[in-house]
Amino acid sequence: MQLKLDGSNFTVAAGETAIQLLPKEFALLEFMYRNKGRTFTRGQLLDKVWPLEYPVERTVDDHIYRLRKKLRPFSGLALQTVRGSGYCLSLKETASGPMVNPTTYDPELRDTMRDVFGKFHVYGQGKSMISLASQKDILGYELDPQVAVTLHFVQGDLDWLMHTEEVPLKDRLFHLFVFYMFTGDPRKKLAVCERMINTQVMHERDQLELDILTILDLFILSGTPERALARLPGSYQAISERGYENFVPVTMITELFAHLAAGSGNDVLMRLDEAVVQILQEKPFLRETGGYKIVKGLWHLRENQMAEAGQLLDEGLEVLERSGFVPLSLYGFYRIYHYCRLYLPPHPLHRKYERRFIEAMEESRLIRYEQPLEKLLMRVMNP
Repeated sequence: MQLKLDGSNFTVAAGETAIQLLPKEFALLEFMYRNKGRTFTRGQLLDKVWPLEYPVERTVDDHIYRLRKKLRPFSGLALQTVRGSGYCLSLKETASGPMVNPTTYDPELRDTMRDVFGKFHVYGQGKSMISLASQKDILGYELDPQVAVTLHFVQGDLDWLMHTEEVPLKDRLFHLFVFYMFTGDPRKKLAVCERMINTQVMHERDQLELDILTILDLFILSGTPERALARLPGSYQAISERGYENFVPVTMITELFAHLAAGSGNDVLMRLDEAVVQILQEKPFLRETGGYKIVKGLWHLRENQMAEAGQLLDEGLEVLERSGFVPLSLYGFYRIYHYCRLYLPPHPLHRKYERRFIEAMEESRLIRYEQPLEKLLMRVMNP
């Protein structure tokens, strides 16, 4: 795709489509287009695009957000968020564009790379996934469409997940619901989750994960952990019947969490804890390791062991942050905040994590997406 940028009237055109931009939006696009394929931090963009002004880094995010919306008609263009690095403009090459590696469209290599991405996903190595995807042109492979969805999910790219036309909405529904779940009252999200299960609007595997795993946290954080405990035998049965052994660790941790919320005694929790420790030695996935530390930290909170609790909660959040998965970090804060709100008396440590949860929500811009996400999900369930 070739863009035509006209600085006299701040327009950008491709083919028969022309779009009017504001001066600062135009300056940002012009710079990114000149340097397409390169990643720039917010600070670098401030220095390069607005060197004589004094905007804050949030200004860059706002301009990127608005620019993405305006550039949607150009399907071959993407302003990508590179988690932990910044932003990058990518364009699909035309037939007359640069030569591609001969392996790029090799179906066997594509399947192999999909498996590699799948392995990184299971282990919770989001940064590894992003790094591998950024080198696809150099390595010479084509990115599988479903892997692309997962990458945008990993980076918290809600704008793309909501509005892209590159993949069907059904392929993105589960990811969109997960982000929606983190917003507002868990009781309301539980009601929406149950409707989505009943209407069966997702792919079968996504539907199953929602039904046997995702909903368990919503039961717990809606104040009804007994419903999660009642559902768990069916979850384990479904996992066993389908051979989804990698679902076992996260389900065991959720079972520990459900018993903690239900007020089970320490003898029950210790028995479950030993089983979780054992399986994490066999399957040291980052999501599960971080999630386990958080649940163990909440257990110490319940026992008023504040120093141990704070250390474990911070370690768990650090592991989830290290994974590079934006939704996993949000998940950690979500569990801490709502568990403390529902099941524990007020304590300064709770307020610390509440503040961090709010900061994470603001950084991810998730708050502004709650209503658009809800409207989209309702439209899907009520066609």
